[in-house]
Order: sequence, then C-alpha cells, then structure tokens
Amino acid sequence: MEGKDMLSWIEANAGKTYKNYVDGEWVESTGKKTYPLYHVARKDQLLGYFPDSREEDVELAVQAAHRAFQTWSKLPGPERGAILLRFADLLERDAEELAFRLSAEQGKTLGESRGEVARAAKETRYAAGEAFRIEGETLPSERPNVWNSTIRVPIGVVAAIAPWNFPVITPVRKIAPALAYGCTVVSKPASNTPWAMVKLIELLEEAGVPKGVVNLVNGSGSRVGQPLVSHPLVRGISFTGSTKQGLAIQETAAKRLARTQLELGGKNPAIVLNHHDLAYVAKQIVSAAFACSGQRCTAISRVIVLKQHAAALTEALRQEMKAIKVGPAWEPGVTMGPLVSKEHLDTVQSYIEIGKSEGARLVVGGDILSAGEYANGYYMTPALFAEVTAEMRIAREEIFGPVLSVIAVRDEEEALAIANSVEYGLAASVFTDDLSSAYRFAERLESGMVHINHGTASAAHLPFGGVKHSGFGAYSIGHSNQEFFTELKVVYVQY
Repeated sequence: MEGKDMLSWIEANAGKTYKNYVDGEWVESTGKKTYPLYHVARKDQLLGYFPDSREEDVELAVQAAHRAFQTWSKLPGPERGAILLRFADLLERDAEELAFRLSAEQGKTLGESRGEVARAAKETRYAAGEAFRIEGETLPSERPNVWNSTIRVPIGVVAAIAPWNFPVITPVRKIAPALAYGCTVVSKPASNTPWAMVKLIELLEEAGVPKGVVNLVNGSGSRVGQPLVSHPLVRGISFTGSTKQGLAIQETAAKRLARTQLELGGKNPAIVLNHHDLAYVAKQIVSAAFACSGQRCTAISRVIVLKQHAAALTEALRQEMKAIKVGPAWEPGVTMGPLVSKEHLDTVQSYIEIGKSEGARLVVGGDILSAGEYANGYYMTPALFAEVTAEMRIAREEIFGPVLSVIAVRDEEEALAIANSVEYGLAASVFTDDLSSAYRFAERLESGMVHINHGTASAAHLPFGGVKHSGFGAYSIGHSNQEFFTELKVVYVQY
C-alpha cells in the first residue's frame, strides 16, 4: 500500500502554485513569473508551479532577514534551541509527506527519502543543543584588576544555497545551526527540487520561528543565487554544490570578505588492502556507490585494490550489484531510482562512452532503461568498469552518477598515491585487517573524512567536510559549525 499511498497523495496535492516566503508571509515574486516542476518518475505529471524570482525578491528577503537579526540574535540561546526541538518533532510527525515530496521531485526511493527526513530531525536536535554550547574562554590577565574573556557572536544574515540531490537534509543542515547560533537565513533551494523546501518552511513557521528569521526565495542561480551571494548584508554563504560553482561563489565573497562554508565535489576512493571478507567489502562499497543513484558528493566512485584481490573483488561487486532493483520510488523492493533529469542522464552516459573509449572494460550495467514504466523517467542500470587506470577520465573526474571503477595496484604505496592523485578530497573508505595500515592510511589520505572498514556514511553529530577542491571553510554538522556561524570577540574588563 505504501507506493499507492504516495501516488494517491501526489495526485491529490499536485498542481498548486507556490510562492516565496519573505518576512513571515507567502508572497508572489515581484516579476509574477513561475515555472513548472514535473514528477521525475512520471515526467508528464505536474507537481506545481514555483516562483521564477529575480534580484528584487532577493533584496526584500535579505532586508527582512537583516531586520529580524536585530531581535533574533538577542533571544537567549535555550529559547532558540527549544524552537528547533519543536521543529525536529514536526519533521518526524510529517515525515511521510516530506518523503513523498522528496521522492517525487528528486527520484530517490521512498526508503532513502524517509531516511533523509529522519537524519534531518537528528541533525536538528544536535543543532538545538548547540544553542546551549556557544563557547567562550576566560583567560588570565597580564595586568592586575583586569578580566579577560572571549565570546562568540552570530555573524548576521546567512545565505543557505542547497543542491538538488538532498532537498531536505541539506537545507536543514544549514538553517538549523544558523538559527541555533543566532543568525537569520535566506534560503535558496535548487530550481528542480523546491517542493520539499516549501513544507520545511511551513514546519519552521509552525515551530514558532519569528517572521523574517527564515526566508525562502525560489529561482535560478543567475537571478537569485548571484544577487544573494553578492548582497552586502549577507555576511556568510553556506553552499553545497559543484566545485565550479563553489569557486565562483568564493571569488565573489572574497571581494567583500564575506564568509563561506563550501561543500563541493568528490571523487571518493574505496581502498581495499588485505581484508578477510571481500563479500562484506563489496556490500559496503555498492551501498555507498549507488545510494541516491550515485548522485551524492560522498558516493564511492573509485575502488583501488591490491592486484592479487582485484579479480575476486570485481566479481563480488558484480554479484552484489545484481541485487540492485531499479525503478520508481513507490515500487516495492526498488533500491535505486531514476536520475534527476534527462540532461544529467546524458552526461552520465557520455562518461560510459568515455570509459569504453579509454580502454576500460565495462563489466556490467550502464544501459538506459526505457521500456514500460521506465519510459516515464531517466533510468539506467548501475555500471561497473574494470581494468581502469589512474589516468583515465572516469578515474579522475566527478561523474555524479551510478558508475564505479576498479583500479588494480601493486602495493599500499601505489594505492595511497592514486587515492591522493585527484583534485578532490572529501571522503575515503579503507578496508583492511591490519591495524597499522588502517592508521597509516587514515593519517596520510588527503581527505576530510576517512572511514575504516565501512562505506562513506557520516554521523549526525560529527563534522562533515572536505579538503582540496572538495570544500572550504568550517565543516558542517558538528561543533565546527561554530567557526562559520559566529565570530570571535575579545572583552577586557578593568575593575
């Protein structure tokens, strides 16, 4: 019945016209233009019309957030935290509706969507606790009768720019800590996944967030994102998306010394050394590679394995991938949904052809699915390449889709060198029975996050971020957020 519940709910709720949310009110964009959003797995089904906003809408939202900051920043932290705790409860109460919206606009399975909402509630509760933990220090003085201390103060208005692959958790990951630390927010969702964001705003309002504290402006990167990043009252930009776009944002922000928190691309390796259970290793890698149809920054896309294990591991990966069932979110047993758009499917398919032309061997998958129900979405079977070398484009460039490459190496030093040879450094997994190897790789990998003997799954209370071209600024999720959402102030008191 679950799949039918989703389809019937969408049928009953699709087709509405939505607005921006500015200063506590739902308002039309100043240009009064909208654009249609369609169901990813039923591309002829209209989900709704959303504002095609422009710079004037950004101005209204930023001004509202700036006004609200004057009072919100002075509200005691525990009171801000209490509102966030109510928001977490509401996320869980309406988790099914959020999952329906998310799966419809993005394509991921209902199980993945439910997991995303549950994770959002967990991270919100952690952020609520951060409102009680805004830290400073009291330090000895070099002079008599002087009290020295440091305090943390919120930076002001924050732009929260989210991607299309995680339309619930990523906005929450930005908004919840911003509110906990006393900042106000202008949120811009991705143009092709704005539906769940409308529900998030409704829940924040119901939780008691005062008007102007969180604002929502829908629209394109050029007409909304760029004016938002450039606005002089926006003191911080939290962005998740492509490295190319992140570098452009960093350049704009640097010219006016605005802070940035950038979560960017990845080309994440799974390094397989000597491990006693290759079936377990394959299960962990496949889960991490093909969740969200491979459309996530922490997806494993390279398997770097010692030569003596390469054939056996490749076969174990092939066997594990046979269990993947591709289909629409509502279909029972489906474990991988469609890609987000035809354009993205075409891009991923172009990499399949690149891999073949470079001399890699396509072991399994990579086929477009278009018969029957598949004709209504952008489906492909997950692909596994073997005999890949480190110089190939499929081994170096972020594909952001369900494509996995196996690279065989002579020894641990070559494995480490190849793992570190790309421009990215987000997440890495290492599979080994040797404790010394585990610690050596954890120390020497150029990666923001290292997972030993499991896939690239993060926790709701630990810092999340990358190095090199995978990220810049304070890591998100954990207490490291304090470094982005607050600034340090030093206080001297003579008595």
